[in-house]
Amino acid sequence: MATFLYKLGRLAFRRRRYVALIWVALLALAGFGAASASTATSSSFSIPGTEAQKAFDLLEQRFPDSSADGATARVVFKAPDGQKMTDPANKAEVNKIAGELKSGSDQIASVTDPYTAGAVSKNGSTAYVSVSYKVNSMELTDATRDALKDAGHTAQKSGMTVEIGGDALQVMPETGITEVIGVAIAAVVLVITFGSLIAAGLPLLTALIGVGIGVSTITALANVLDLGSTTSTLAMMIGLAVGIDYALFIVSRYRAELAEGREREEAAGRAVGTAGSAVVFAGLTVVIALVGLAVVNIPMLSKMGFAAAGTVVIAVLIALTLVPAMLGFAGKRVMGRKARKARKAAEAGNRPEAKPNMGTRWARFVLRKPVWVLLVGVIGLGAIAVPAASLEMGLPDDGSQPTSTTQRRAYDLLSDGFGPGFNGPLMVVVDTAKSSDGKTAAKQVSDEISGIPGVVAVTPAQFNKAGDTAMITVVPKDRPSSTETENVVHAIRDSGKDIKSDTGAEVLVTGSTAMNIDFSQKMNDALLPYLALVVGLAFLLLMLVFRSVLVPLKAALGFLLSVVAALGAVVAVFQWGWLGSLFGVEQTGPIMSMMPIFMVGVVFGLAMDYEVFLVTRMREAYVHGEKPGQAIVTGFRHGARVVTAAAVIMMAVFAGFIGSSEQMVKMIGFSLAIAVFFDAFVVRMAIVPAVLALLGKRAWWLPRWLDRLLPNVDVEGEGLRKELGGAPSDGEGRGDAQGERELARV
Repeated sequence: MATFLYKLGRLAFRRRRYVALIWVALLALAGFGAASASTATSSSFSIPGTEAQKAFDLLEQRFPDSSADGATARVVFKAPDGQKMTDPANKAEVNKIAGELKSGSDQIASVTDPYTAGAVSKNGSTAYVSVSYKVNSMELTDATRDALKDAGHTAQKSGMTVEIGGDALQVMPETGITEVIGVAIAAVVLVITFGSLIAAGLPLLTALIGVGIGVSTITALANVLDLGSTTSTLAMMIGLAVGIDYALFIVSRYRAELAEGREREEAAGRAVGTAGSAVVFAGLTVVIALVGLAVVNIPMLSKMGFAAAGTVVIAVLIALTLVPAMLGFAGKRVMGRKARKARKAAEAGNRPEAKPNMGTRWARFVLRKPVWVLLVGVIGLGAIAVPAASLEMGLPDDGSQPTSTTQRRAYDLLSDGFGPGFNGPLMVVVDTAKSSDGKTAAKQVSDEISGIPGVVAVTPAQFNKAGDTAMITVVPKDRPSSTETENVVHAIRDSGKDIKSDTGAEVLVTGSTAMNIDFSQKMNDALLPYLALVVGLAFLLLMLVFRSVLVPLKAALGFLLSVVAALGAVVAVFQWGWLGSLFGVEQTGPIMSMMPIFMVGVVFGLAMDYEVFLVTRMREAYVHGEKPGQAIVTGFRHGARVVTAAAVIMMAVFAGFIGSSEQMVKMIGFSLAIAVFFDAFVVRMAIVPAVLALLGKRAWWLPRWLDRLLPNVDVEGEGLRKELGGAPSDGEGRGDAQGERELARV
């Protein structure tokens, strides 16, 4: 592989104008497709194989006029102190508003009258108007939303409190200025790392081109493939981070080759042949982790994973082709002023004695105290992981919104007036097609549900025109995300099994609350198979890269430690509220069900990035004849500065999404940023060298039968070095006197 990539790098460098033209043309083509595509709607949320989804599909089939997948809203009214919503003046005002809503938009399917639908609280203080729409929330026009927002203005003038809940007010997520700050921090880190504006700007430019192509393609295909609004946001988040990192490693290796006196084209070829091999395998681990999300069998999550994986593939291809082409345009300016002076001095034979850099000094410290470093790292992450034991998962509703929003205030008004469970009613669907007496079966279902503890109200069954399906609305006592409400759902389903055996009628429970319960259960069931698939495939991939059994095992265990610690931090901030105000968390609550498995997938891929980039340099040094301890120092001398910069950049990019208005994006941005911090600086920079120091030569052990079985992909470039007949890089195979004395003791 290294030889092929070497030739590819040289070709891209020589034909840089054609390579640049191809990528610019692809960007323009994707941009044109995105600009000409129709506006994306929200992705349809479905959970195949669950009872809630089966009931929802049955409703759409048997009640075609009910707009089951349409947006909904509740306009909630609270009477002034001393008055009731049944007072003639208040009643007239509410009826007037209901009439205005009906005539306000042709997208409205129905508007209920609270005084005939029983939507007035027992004490008369609160009432609400239910509004159903023919289309989903993302397809609502601005005029329709404005009519909804303006509905209560006249009522507020008369002293009533008016708030609006439901998903009709849901809009595309907004991202904050912190995204721009994240990219700016990345630029500063690159300038500090390289000491050259040209070298710093190159990874940013190529990463933005890659993200532009990826996100534009997603936008162009959003309607065709039914992609949700968060798909492009997450693809941008991951694509930008890995795009900068992959280009950073290629540029860094190119500068190192130039510093050793290589010609520019030769340096580009060697950079792509060596660092490019690490980029390919690091990218493959990320792609495996993202594509593996399809194991969960939830279309929305699978599409997010595939879209993000596509952006990663583009980032890898750009690193292997466009980056060496851009290096050809940059010329010697990519080196920076200090580096150019050092090279001239070396060419004149005045090479000064190199001082150990920070990476070298840290590696030597770890080699002296490996047990202590290992204990501190493991115990520290273990302590941070403790809150993960209290992880509660669910999907957000209006109760998790900030108290400043009208949706949250409407949620609270309904809870106060009608009870907490009123915000998450259950929809029970009774399929009587195979029952001899459908009405009797539906009545039996209603009676059974009324006797279940935790149920406060059961509406009479409503049959469709064909008379073969009935809908029953059940109001639980407790809030939608409570354990008590989950128990009610399970109790209804258990009683439905007996009813089916007695009457032949099938009882199904759906609604947003039941959907959330089924979704969380599916996430829990899929986590272990997903981990087994992703970790197993990546383990095999890393065995190919490192030709070792213990190094991939250590990499996987280190990842598990960092991801559990990251989950602990997420629980502490978003569920317990620790430092919540610092990260813009206005309302604590359960952790979103899809967040842990998505974080596991993404963080595993990114964790393997640092493992591959750092340890391949150690493997390269070991293969070229260095002792195990000396190889660790060499790996850190050449890779620690770049890996540190890459981690800081990735953290900055992810942290930029904490400013998003959407809770899911905010939570994922925080979790990825903190996970990268733990994995890069604690696991890869401390625990990994400590374990390798303790293992010594055993770290690179591979059974002979397995060595013969595994193909040699030559990531460390040994085959390339033999083909080119080059000597080991400067600094490899030897160290300064002090380093040799210290390593002799290891």
